Amino acid sequence: MAGWYRGDCHLHSTYSHGGELTPAQLAAAARAAGLDFVAATEHNTADAHDEWAGQATDWQYGVEDGPIDRHLDAVHRAGGLCVVAHPYAPYPTGTFEYPYQGFDAVEVWNGQWSSDLPWNADNEAGLADWAARLTADVHDGNWRPAIGNSDTHLAGQIGIPHTVVRADEFTATALLAGIAAGHSWITGSTDIDLSLTVSAGDRRAGIGERLDTGGAPATVRVEVRGVPSGAISFHTDRGTAYQVSLSADGAGSARWRTSAAQSAFVRVEIRHPDGQMAALTNPITLI
Repeated sequence: MAGWYRGDCHLHSTYSHGGELTPAQLAAAARAAGLDFVAATEHNTADAHDEWAGQATDWQYGVEDGPIDRHLDAVHRAGGLCVVAHPYAPYPTGTFEYPYQGFDAVEVWNGQWSSDLPWNADNEAGLADWAARLTADVHDGNWRPAIGNSDTHLAGQIGIPHTVVRADEFTATALLAGIAAGHSWITGSTDIDLSLTVSAGDRRAGIGERLDTGGAPATVRVEVRGVPSGAISFHTDRGTAYQVSLSADGAGSARWRTSAAQSAFVRVEIRHPDGQMAALTNPITLI
């Protein structure tokens, strides 16, 4: 069935260095956290394949490959995805220094590492880099979606953050297609929900889609719940364009008007009162 599904596409079991949970324990933790799917990305090994296969009827297995000094996170299928993982990882040689061409998506939000905060300076740097490249890539007609994953190694980390994907059906193939198309947004909690649409006349588009405005003004609408006293900000190829505060109960909505002449795309960030990221979306492009 078509819908929105929550998943964590970067996690490690005892088959990876530093992993402390078995595949069965990770699968149970994912269900308890309210996730619909996970993608295992063990470090440089496929030895966990059979054990992961026993956790689900329709699944995909990936490998996180670390070539000498840079990490690439690959989620494989037939014609599968290759994701730039934690491009500003907080360790020596952790900065990804290659072009993004040839990759399918960029992990702009990675898990906690050694911090007690789910959103850190390395994520802020990764988001800024992706946003800058997005501006150039949208104008070239070839942008790379953002995803967010926990990079779980320890108990209590799974799903912080995770990616919410719109898929035509709940299958591994459809979920991967949704990620590749950018039909997704990222959040640090299953308590947070949002919707983002842009309309012009009788035409309407959602996250990851393109809207032909026909030269008409466009109305951007966002609805959020689960971020008490937070803030919604609208971002375009020209930077931050508009911001509005959320109520103390964490629910709210906002509208903003623009046009294709003013904005090549629109995306949204939701932040907690202390500036920590709560959720962010892929863009809706305007022509």
